[in-house]
Amino acid sequence: PGSPCYTNRLVKEKSPYLLQHAHNPVDWYPWGQEAFDKAKKENKLIFLSVGYSTCHWCHVMEEESFKNKEIGEIMNKNFVCIKVDREERPDVDKVYMTFVQATSGGGGWPMSVWLTPDLKPFAGGTYFPPDDRVYRVGFRTLLLRIAEQWNQNKDALLENSQKIMEALQIQARIRGQAQESPPPSEEVMAMCFQQLSKSYDEEYGGFSEFPKFPTPVNLNFLFTYWALHRTTPEGARALQMALHTLKMMAYGGIHDHIGQGFHRYSTDQHWHVPHFEKMLYDQGQLATAYTRAFQISGDEFFADVAGDILLYVSRDLSDQAGGFYSAEDADSYPTATSGEKREGAFCVWTAEEIRALLPDPVEGATEGTTLGDVFMHHYGVKEDGNVSPAKDPHEELKGKNVLMVRYSVELTAARFGLEQGRLGALLRQGRQRLAAARAQRPRPHLDTKMLASWNGLMISGFAQAGAALAKEEYVRQAVRAADFLRRHLFDPSSGRLLRSCYRDKDNTVEQSTVPIQGFLEDYVFVIQALFDLYEASLDQGWLEWALQLQHTQDKLFWDPKGFAYFFSEAGDPSLLLRLKDDQDGAEPSANSVTVMNLLRAACYSGHMEWVEKAGQILAAFSERLLKIPIALPEMARASAAFHHTLKQVVICGDPQGEDTKDLLRCVHSVFCPNKVLMLDDGAGTAFLRRQLPFVSALERKDGKATAYVCSNFTCSLPVTAPRELRRMLVP
Repeated sequence: PGSPCYTNRLVKEKSPYLLQHAHNPVDWYPWGQEAFDKAKKENKLIFLSVGYSTCHWCHVMEEESFKNKEIGEIMNKNFVCIKVDREERPDVDKVYMTFVQATSGGGGWPMSVWLTPDLKPFAGGTYFPPDDRVYRVGFRTLLLRIAEQWNQNKDALLENSQKIMEALQIQARIRGQAQESPPPSEEVMAMCFQQLSKSYDEEYGGFSEFPKFPTPVNLNFLFTYWALHRTTPEGARALQMALHTLKMMAYGGIHDHIGQGFHRYSTDQHWHVPHFEKMLYDQGQLATAYTRAFQISGDEFFADVAGDILLYVSRDLSDQAGGFYSAEDADSYPTATSGEKREGAFCVWTAEEIRALLPDPVEGATEGTTLGDVFMHHYGVKEDGNVSPAKDPHEELKGKNVLMVRYSVELTAARFGLEQGRLGALLRQGRQRLAAARAQRPRPHLDTKMLASWNGLMISGFAQAGAALAKEEYVRQAVRAADFLRRHLFDPSSGRLLRSCYRDKDNTVEQSTVPIQGFLEDYVFVIQALFDLYEASLDQGWLEWALQLQHTQDKLFWDPKGFAYFFSEAGDPSLLLRLKDDQDGAEPSANSVTVMNLLRAACYSGHMEWVEKAGQILAAFSERLLKIPIALPEMARASAAFHHTLKQVVICGDPQGEDTKDLLRCVHSVFCPNKVLMLDDGAGTAFLRRQLPFVSALERKDGKATAYVCSNFTCSLPVTAPRELRRMLVP
């Protein structure tokens, strides 16, 4: 209410994160020439703060330090202060995160780094409390010490920063040798499986004690490992590890049982108390992982969870123009009159609230049982809250409950003397009532920035689920989102992708004055999405666009000397390092995903130099793949596709014919990781026939829709029955 006391340059930005800091007493600059010139002209150090709009500790540091007038004065007097949204500028984030991780042994956000006027880092960390604590130096003290050092020991500090940069440049050189061959896939896969198996939590699933992240890259690796070793004990264990992890996550509090979707990670071993923000990249990858789990197991439970994720994204993260928003915050106001936001306030419940919302007596259950009793038992609700104080250091969740499935439907039904079908209906009724009550609460902040890369991951989620679950509406939503990308995040005149666009105040889509050009991950995740969308929709236009983008990616990012792709393009003097990611984390690294993209691109185009490039990437990361493949499970998975050669499954038939649809359904129903699907509808001018002359020679057998399984452009005998095709796909 009223006009703010302070306004800085960030008020002109589009990023929701930068706008959150536009009224700090700190004289923030966005990353750019104006700030760099000021630092040089005034010979001042730069303080760089990097975060994102749904980051809990970023909010904490803002409240404690950046909104503090006195700290703001110290910052303005001694430093040129720059704010960066890591989701807008991952290139800047990666350069300085490399420094923070190398010098402090850890990383995370908010990231706080001090730079010389020529942008070289010399001190840094993550969150700092405002004042000194027993084991921690305070932000205020640090600012004053660093300013003093600059005034008194400038030369030593500059020399030190130069040495640090040289060390980082050496460390950043991931180089393959031109003649080096890729590492043997069997060895890489076996080692990755062993390392995952060793770190696996037998009881609760997942691959660490805590915090526990969903890491879909691990699950996708295990599915592929199983597909290649179906009949071995190791294959069976790989599948069990992946399915058990997905089940335990779906039962846990990391899964939002009332509002759908998944939170970012669990703070405990049991997947119970999450860090409550919800990220688009998790929803996209998890929709794919649960879809694959359903394809493999046939268990509807997994299909339901995939549907639940896609419902959440359609309802809460979708722009009316077709794109997907980035994230929902962890923090929100507990009530409309609260003055302070709390983590998880939107999602947690007291026992009293649930009793009041679900007072109905349950017919047929033991005497006096209410719907609240049944619901509270099933979801582990306790009178005094179910969050351990150890997982709630700020007492924001005291007396509150994070819902988690504590008992199977069979056990809860038996406990209250109910039939299982009836219990399912009662629990559904309870969830709907809580959802209606929750809708009255103040919502968490929504980051309405739309990123090409994360939209790509989400399009893959919708496309793969649409194909495997035979849900046409999911494919339609993927098509709308791809149309959105082409309209708002692609420049047809240059053939290049843009990184981000934004929702305006009047709900239209807008672009920043100087659009941010796409990074490697934008190309890689969008190309992957377009291949997935082609297989789900069989519209060759998506294939054509994917191959164009692959050529552009090669031109902008390929390293002809050291092999593999750089994260950012050349020519930006403010970027001190051109890096290549070597870690599959919450998101897969771009070089890992691009190996599979290149193999798919070669299968659809006949350009065999793309297969060569895929091998060169594997060679460039060879040492890491042989020693710690657990750091690159997505690349380990792609190495198997490289060595086994992708199967080209060609269906010749009329797309509207029932016989064609039966064959397509068969292909979509099985998990076959090392294949590409293509439809030849007999149109002589079709894009595929121009790219792949061998397709023209394939004919329909006896006038029926016919499938061929080809490898290296040599094809099997034709089959017309889905069960025969299935046998060829799953030997």
